[in-house]
Amino acid sequence: MATDHLLSALPSRIKQFARDVGFDLCGIAPVREFGELESFPAWIAAGQHGEMKYMESRDEAGQLKRASLARVAPWAHSVVVCALNYNTAHPYSTQTGDAAQGWISRYAWSQEDYHDAVLRRLRKLEDSIRVELTNHNPLATIHCRSYVDTGPLVERIYAKYAGVGWIGKNTCILNQKLGSWLFLGVILTSLELEADLPAPDRCGRCTRCLDACPTHAFAAPGQLDARLCISYLTIEKRGDIPDDLRSGMGRHAFGCDICQDVCPWNRKAPATAAAEFQPREGLVNPALDWLAEMPPEEFRTVFRGSPIRRTKLSGLRRNAVIAMGNSGNVKFLPTLKRLAEDPDSVVASHARWALGRVQQ
Repeated sequence: MATDHLLSALPSRIKQFARDVGFDLCGIAPVREFGELESFPAWIAAGQHGEMKYMESRDEAGQLKRASLARVAPWAHSVVVCALNYNTAHPYSTQTGDAAQGWISRYAWSQEDYHDAVLRRLRKLEDSIRVELTNHNPLATIHCRSYVDTGPLVERIYAKYAGVGWIGKNTCILNQKLGSWLFLGVILTSLELEADLPAPDRCGRCTRCLDACPTHAFAAPGQLDARLCISYLTIEKRGDIPDDLRSGMGRHAFGCDICQDVCPWNRKAPATAAAEFQPREGLVNPALDWLAEMPPEEFRTVFRGSPIRRTKLSGLRRNAVIAMGNSGNVKFLPTLKRLAEDPDSVVASHARWALGRVQQ
């Protein structure tokens, strides 16, 4: 195993390696039963995760994997948490008003799926850590595993205890300098590394994120009912959107940024220099009728390698016609009349709803 001297110096070296491969932030958290995890089983039991069945993943004993990292990965002693800024110098959703245009969440504008962009950097960081260890001790052994949204842990909780940022009332990680436009990636490691101090909570009495949510998805600060969240409804929800939630979705075609857009900590958030996070053409305030009538071959071409593929073409078109209905724009009437007879029954039923809303 690596010497004690090497282990004491390794955390600072890891953070330098993280900067070298392009991460904006890096910290180290211990593997513990954090208090924030205690509410996770109750959240799942209440069904507030909606149709996101992967959140229910359990170990052989029937326990929720994300509720206890120590139980599902007993070999892991430390978690290296990295963050990558994806903000760009484009207006926020709350600053646009063209009723013919929709909104795609800022994180999904990019040239490359963020899972791939973050994981590629994590792999390089893993390699750097291994080289550092073996250079000092050729017999050193280490077990590492990298994850981007797919690991048996709640990343934002470990990000807090790694000092990357605090958990805002909207459940997003907030950093004092970079705001909340951050992709998180983690490396579980068998190394026992000195952990960083948790980031202090700087939200204070502010509740702008909670107050701004159109669908009232926050039951309380830090308590999100995903079933009411516009991001969930436009990305994860399959089939019909409940009638009583459609009007609150506004002109969102994929995801939602409102609770981040109104956050004071994002007022001066810097733009990323990463080329892969610059927006693809047409995805900033996209034309709703373009999305609603997009043929399959164009969907595959335009969104190749994009996280937008997760909602599938049917879901994207469904979202677009809801947005058209909420726009109140009469120019969409001919399009909606055509879509009301669409072969896709989900698109057609939502188009009929949108048609009635615009005709009002």
